[in-house]
Amino acid sequence: MTIGPTGSGKVPLARQMARSALARDLGDFESEVVAKAKLCLLDFLSCAFHAGNHPWSRQAVAIAQAGGSTTIIGISQRSSPADAAFANAVMGHGLVREDMHAASIAHHGVVIWPTLLALSEQVPISGAKLLASAVIGYEAGARIGRALLTTDLARLYRPTGLVAPPGAALAGSYAIGLSEDQAISAIAIGANTSSGLNEWPHAGGSDMYFHPGFAASNAIKAVGLAAAGAFGSETILEGQAGLFAAYRRQAAPDSIELFPDGVCEIMAVYNKPVPACNFAQTAAQAALRVSHELVSSDEIDRVVIRAPDAAVRYPGCDSMGPYRNALQAKMSIPFSVAATLARGEIEEENYSELDDADIIRLVSITDLQADPGFTATFPAKQGADVTVHLRNGRTIRHALPDVIAATPSDIRARFRTAAGAVLGEDGARRLEQLIDECEQLGNASAIAAHCRPATERVFRSAS
Repeated sequence: MTIGPTGSGKVPLARQMARSALARDLGDFESEVVAKAKLCLLDFLSCAFHAGNHPWSRQAVAIAQAGGSTTIIGISQRSSPADAAFANAVMGHGLVREDMHAASIAHHGVVIWPTLLALSEQVPISGAKLLASAVIGYEAGARIGRALLTTDLARLYRPTGLVAPPGAALAGSYAIGLSEDQAISAIAIGANTSSGLNEWPHAGGSDMYFHPGFAASNAIKAVGLAAAGAFGSETILEGQAGLFAAYRRQAAPDSIELFPDGVCEIMAVYNKPVPACNFAQTAAQAALRVSHELVSSDEIDRVVIRAPDAAVRYPGCDSMGPYRNALQAKMSIPFSVAATLARGEIEEENYSELDDADIIRLVSITDLQADPGFTATFPAKQGADVTVHLRNGRTIRHALPDVIAATPSDIRARFRTAAGAVLGEDGARRLEQLIDECEQLGNASAIAAHCRPATERVFRSAS
């Protein structure tokens, strides 16, 4: 046993995690775990292709150093690994439709995939190792998040920014074959960069889009520093000034076990069906069912939404407006429900007209309440109830015990649409095939390279 610096005799948490992770290979995971990792990669790329022209995506690309060797998704420009990872993470987060791990209130995929794709173009990484690295990254970040995050903490700090950097750093360490000591240093340096404040929902800022960008960029740097010999604090998680002391203000658990009894956290990740905040998903789905029984939203007199306490209390989720930008509307449960009731559908366009009179009227007559039953079952389930009271005295109510995740066919359909718009139908089909056959790839950099526009790939193959 390694004796910790404090002399306690306990193996530091970062060492426990690194030791467990580095002993794994893809064959240790069930086929459904591998399939889930592939779907998460497809969905990440789908979001990145779709959001490539959004303002925050263009801003992230604008500051990327030109002339590097690392792919920025959907464009010809290449950059340094850290800058490309930053831009790709911002694009992957740009729709607010990224994958979600409810227990850690975090979006791990928008940090892990940009990190691993960037590293795959610097160091030869097999497809099997890429997938195993991703599963490890989801696991580490999610396990730290389960132990660290509380509703009160999440009101101040963005969970993705807190727990994804060390998780992605461990994933990257595994991917490029770092030693146990090096992986510990990468985790520690990554944890030193944990950050992300939740003021943006209140102020109307776009800060949120850049949180995963910083996390991915910092994970790349943490892995690189560790590989170069930098020495990180082994007790970064549980130490007297470590992650738990700094943010949760109480002692860390004695152990953070990865894959207990073979359970993988990536299987608790769901792919969002709605391009909005995680906590608005189920309520919007319930509202859609209500809308099917409406003749017109004009007949609505009052709307009552019930959701878990964590949803009601998360910054921006209870916003009644005014909405300065689409992000504030996407965070607002009342707006998401109102837009669904008014439009009878759940689409990106629901958030395009922030001053729509019908939607604003419905928001103004909405009451958002924390429900004890939904609170008790969260985070294992994420239920919601939407009750609409009509002017004629009739009531329409629909409740869902849990969010209905996007299905594999949903994920593939929206990937083909988004990737096809950039790469062409044949290019999108080939990229999907590469991901489906990922474990057979000798060099996973083929996936990143195939995310460039078709014209550049044709030119390069011809030359």
